[in-house]
Amino acid sequence: MLFKIFFKGYEPERLRIFPYNLLFLLIIVVQKSNVLTRNIPSELKTFTRKKFIKLGLGAGAAVFLQACGLGGNKKKNGDLGQLSDTGHGLKTPDIASSSSTLDILDKSDPRYDTLRSVFNQRIDKYPAYIALCTKTEEVGEAVAFAMKKKLPIAIKSGGHSMEGFSSNDNGLMINLSKMNQIEMLGDGKIKVGPGCTLSHLYDNILPKGLLLPTGSCASVGLGGLALGGGYGLFARKYGLTCDHLLEATLVDGQGNIHSTKDDAELLWALKGGGNGNYGIVTEMVFNTQKAPATLQAHHFKSRHLNPETAAKLLQDWMDIAAQLPESCFSGYVLNGHTLNILVTNYELGNEALPPLLDHLAGLVDEFHSSKETALAKKLKNYYGSDHPVYFRNSSAGLYKSFSDISSCITEVFTTTMNTPGMIFAVNTLGGQVKNPDFKKRSAFPHREFNFVSELQAYGNNTPAQNKSLGEATDGVLKLIAQNGINAQYVNYCSLQFNDWEKNYYGENYPRLQAIKRKYDPNNNIRHPLSVRG
Repeated sequence: MLFKIFFKGYEPERLRIFPYNLLFLLIIVVQKSNVLTRNIPSELKTFTRKKFIKLGLGAGAAVFLQACGLGGNKKKNGDLGQLSDTGHGLKTPDIASSSSTLDILDKSDPRYDTLRSVFNQRIDKYPAYIALCTKTEEVGEAVAFAMKKKLPIAIKSGGHSMEGFSSNDNGLMINLSKMNQIEMLGDGKIKVGPGCTLSHLYDNILPKGLLLPTGSCASVGLGGLALGGGYGLFARKYGLTCDHLLEATLVDGQGNIHSTKDDAELLWALKGGGNGNYGIVTEMVFNTQKAPATLQAHHFKSRHLNPETAAKLLQDWMDIAAQLPESCFSGYVLNGHTLNILVTNYELGNEALPPLLDHLAGLVDEFHSSKETALAKKLKNYYGSDHPVYFRNSSAGLYKSFSDISSCITEVFTTTMNTPGMIFAVNTLGGQVKNPDFKKRSAFPHREFNFVSELQAYGNNTPAQNKSLGEATDGVLKLIAQNGINAQYVNYCSLQFNDWEKNYYGENYPRLQAIKRKYDPNNNIRHPLSVRG
């Protein structure tokens, strides 16, 4: 979108010496025109030459031009002059106003390398500018800046996008890490910024007896997690993170601010419709659940497996996991020839659980249970790495049962076991994730599945291992697609799926495209797998 800059060619400092007589002549012309003065303030209609000269001598003509946004304001990182309307009847933010606090930095800034970095060390992108925003209005200003510079926009809250979609090359990164506020609204509702990490969230709401069902990785940003769905230890009992989203504030692709209170369809899209698509979410209101007092974990291990035995254990585990109480989460993690299975539970005295644990224990080599531990303390065991690592991870399918993956799982496990650094994980869904009311109110498309899988590959960033991990990952994902496994989890994004629109969004994609056309018609906010309008 093109913008006009008033008094093109003049800097605000030069406008201070714009000939007073010429400006006065312009005012007289305006005063004589009934048409032009319809919207002119009364104090300007009676503006005299004496008043004008007094004002000009006192403060310079730039003071008079404040109404045009061309006052003598200090500019930041290049020309951020006043922009005209967008062509759609909506005014863009005045990023030259004296009240602006927007912090835009370029590659010369000593903070640049820290702020551009993301959690995946495999990703090494260099945006032309980074806007470090602290409030909604600044995000709007940042979008206006990007539009003027004709830059694509990437959005970073926690920076955990598996393909690095929270950054870009030669564009603008809008960094939301400082927008991490948590506000207690009463009645179990909280208002949270998108840059709030999960550890920060838990540290603030668990002591108050509140729980928002999310994931477990400490440094993940809540914005990216919730917009793509968000599952974890509590999803089977309470639903996905996005199912608790009540309201959101969004800055669209033209810099305009919206509330989902005015558009139920936008709220629907933000509940599982993916991040970096329709705008920049700057505030989210969630309802919460009563936090459980304790969490207990049960650990199972088998060693020296071959692909066939690992596949049989996967089948047995999936049969058992489908029967677990909704207060339980379980994960199957095959790392080389070793299998680890985790079952967590936060409701005590459930008589259905012990027989299932005993059954599972009889299938593996080792089994032990932890003590019942305070929830806030126990969660820290699952916080994961607190620093960036090199990885190549991807969704590897959602399944209803073992039959969905049975045709190729032995071959998948052969590759997993023969590729150092590769892990194949399957985690439980089901329970309240299938709630029909949640399905109706959200864009998350894959409610019918009981399991979600993830192919993980961790390396040391050497060329030989990078090549090996890349080829192995691509081969497994291709094999999965060839065997008719099409449903994928958008928060575990990958560039390897050719039919990604349907993989990630199912039948909801056309409806999401309409939202994209409404809020970002020029595709200013984009990444390689963002919704196309």
